Amino acid sequence: MSPRSASVNEELRRRSRERLLQAAVELVGEHGFEATTLGDIADRAGSARGLVSYYFPGKRQLVQSAVHRLMHRTLEEALEREPRTEDGRERLARAVDAILGLARDRPVLMRQHMAGLLQAEGFVQCPEQRRLAELLSGTVARYGAQNVSADYPMLRSLLMGAVYSALVPGVPMPVRVLRAELFQRYGLDWEMGVPPESEPDAKADDRDLSRFFATEERPSSP
Repeated sequence: MSPRSASVNEELRRRSRERLLQAAVELVGEHGFEATTLGDIADRAGSARGLVSYYFPGKRQLVQSAVHRLMHRTLEEALEREPRTEDGRERLARAVDAILGLARDRPVLMRQHMAGLLQAEGFVQCPEQRRLAELLSGTVARYGAQNVSADYPMLRSLLMGAVYSALVPGVPMPVRVLRAELFQRYGLDWEMGVPPESEPDAKADDRDLSRFFATEERPSSP
């Protein structure tokens, strides 16, 4: 049997990493961060446990990368859904709704993610986090910001604050109220994006994450 080519080995490594990311999101969403072990994640992914440490220095980094993957793919899907639009205000509305939607639909996962960001290591610099930053900063630019380098961090901070406010145990702010505040700040019409009253009932029960962690190659967005 001839040895596998370098390109085949690279593809196998990529798919293994994708499966680990998906397994991490699923398990943390089901059981929380503390109750999920690296062994659990490897088993769910069908990977050897040693592969986890090959790709990620620890559980915190793996989970943060996994959530950033879910966030950037959710945002990407929202921005590119039909009808496609280049209107900057509509795209910003879709971005706000996509991130707030994760807080509403996956509270356990997003609460664990926010807690992880407050740890000493803070943001994990990984491909998933960089892609999320590119999508959000591109949305800010399309919206018409004059100083993207300043306005993107502000949007990121406002979205993080809104997610945090929606998830505080005991005193959560309603997502509808948080959305209204963000829409007013950016001059967006309530009917833009996906207004809460137009959300399909099945969306909150959509637990199939496979489309966000597809093992095939995905073309880069233009």
